[in-house]
Amino acid sequence: MNTEQELKDIVKERYAKIADQDKANNASSCCGATATSNKVYNIMMDDYSDTEGYAADADLGLGCGLPTQFARIKEKDTVIDLGSGAGNDCFVARHETGPEGKVIGIDFTPIMIQKAQTNAEKLGFNNVEFREGDIDAMPVNDNTANVVVSNCVLNLVPNKQKVIAEIVRVLKPGGHFSISDIVLVGDLPIALKNDAEMYAGCVAGAIQKAEYLKLIADQGFQNIQIQKEKPITIPDDILSKYLSEEEVKAFNKKATGIFSITVYAEKQGTTPEKPNINLSEISSSCEPSSGCC
Repeated sequence: MNTEQELKDIVKERYAKIADQDKANNASSCCGATATSNKVYNIMMDDYSDTEGYAADADLGLGCGLPTQFARIKEKDTVIDLGSGAGNDCFVARHETGPEGKVIGIDFTPIMIQKAQTNAEKLGFNNVEFREGDIDAMPVNDNTANVVVSNCVLNLVPNKQKVIAEIVRVLKPGGHFSISDIVLVGDLPIALKNDAEMYAGCVAGAIQKAEYLKLIADQGFQNIQIQKEKPITIPDDILSKYLSEEEVKAFNKKATGIFSITVYAEKQGTTPEKPNINLSEISSSCEPSSGCC
């Protein structure tokens, strides 16, 4: 498997190309990063179009959830969006903070930063800014944000523990995050796991759901909740790039699950010792009757 820096470089190069693709291509591929499927699929993303603050020019169709819907953003809050892309989640967050709040988008792809800044200027949003940098070493001071959001980005970062530690650092005491991401239940085939292109396509970089939640708990976050969960199906014509026909059939019959989850958690208001959290006690605010699970 590639080194952490090599994987970052692959993702950066891939997402620089995606910045100039249209939304239809991005939505019909795996997080926009693989070759387009010959079927029309919205593999990962949720529909933003009816969301207050939505900006069509800023929606590249790359998300796997809608964290701002669950993020409990209040007026005058400072919000940080990790992997802000062309800025859509930032603009939705800005609708919630109002003109007296502040939204900071962080992305390590220069062309995405440029695209987001152009969109913010067109919209006249003076309280939304975009900073170039890695989300595992954010260009943000300690204790800055009331809320952190992110949409289908942590799975692209090799060192997820480092990102979660950074979220702790930049959140104010008592602040919280709501993050949508891709996780696994069961093992991916080796061919998918070891392919850098599939890593850039969100799936190969995903880790086990239990491990993901443990990383959050280990950083001392409390009141951890799964706000939404939905299964993700990769079309056979994408899988066939990596697997034989028989392997595709076997993969589809296995209990391996690929899921989009939206997770909420709060930073402690003070800095006591990290609590012992039993992962089986992590709550889910996602009601089966709502159709979101």
